[in-house]
Amino acid sequence: MDITITEQNGKLVAVFDGYLDTAASYNIEMALKPLYECTDKDIILDCEKMKYISSAGLRQFLTILKHSKQHGRKVYIKDMKEEVYTSLVITGFSNIFKFI
Repeated sequence: MDITITEQNGKLVAVFDGYLDTAASYNIEMALKPLYECTDKDIILDCEKMKYISSAGLRQFLTILKHSKQHGRKVYIKDMKEEVYTSLVITGFSNIFKFI
């Protein structure tokens, strides 16, 4: 899993490329640290290139969402493929995230 984080139009945008699974979980947590620490910007999780998300990946997304909400910020998921989106539907996560 490769993650690139940039600032665009006053938001932090994290682009995910590959498999967000348990094996990558620790490295992912370190790569996502700027999102966990962000208190002044909304966040976009760009999932266009994501091929898979495991429960560990969903946990990472939920942590980002909870932290952002505590600071009055929003998290959006962008361009998630249908096969990845299905994981969010099955777990109920599709009801707690905003999609653009």
